Amino acid sequence: MNVLIYASDSFISTLNELRPFLKFNHFTSAPKTGYDIILFHDEVLQDKKIKNLIDKSDFLKVCASNKKKQISKFDAVVQLPTTLKEINNTLENIFAKKKFLKNSSIKVKNYLLDKNEKKLIKNSDSIILTEKEVHLIELLLNNPKPLSKDDILSSVWNYSAEADTHTVETHIYRLRKKINQKFMDEEFILNSKDGYHL
Repeated sequence: MNVLIYASDSFISTLNELRPFLKFNHFTSAPKTGYDIILFHDEVLQDKKIKNLIDKSDFLKVCASNKKKQISKFDAVVQLPTTLKEINNTLENIFAKKKFLKNSSIKVKNYLLDKNEKKLIKNSDSIILTEKEVHLIELLLNNPKPLSKDDILSSVWNYSAEADTHTVETHIYRLRKKINQKFMDEEFILNSKDGYHL
């Protein structure tokens, strides 16, 4: 976890002294890429250049402030005075939350697959998916080449190729029907002689 810091020289100096106890790497000048969070003291917002940089940034923003009023437009606020443990915990928590949310939502064609909610979403419409349907869509998405019935059977259901079952065909039929009824899309899961693909 890499953190860009905008704060007083004394705050930065303290962090440098405590570097072995920090659970993050920190920079004091902005690299073009390579950081995940901007940690800043609210006083630096008086500098228009820094404020503009923070406002336009897509990175997580953590404000350190000794004001009682919480600043809601940032991802987190560290109330000053604080402890090293509190800084570490705040940064770790928002970073983990962002990572979790990022990993739970996947773009699939013109849809968004929400793995947590088990939904396939397009615009304001959505359908509820089963755990196996989520797994199936993700498997097809992560494989650029068509997958055979046996590949899908072993990956999603842990069945061997010798098992005589129509599980794959049945699930794909139901999923296609569900998607077509809601989104009028008959092209979501395609199949060819080589297998199934998105």
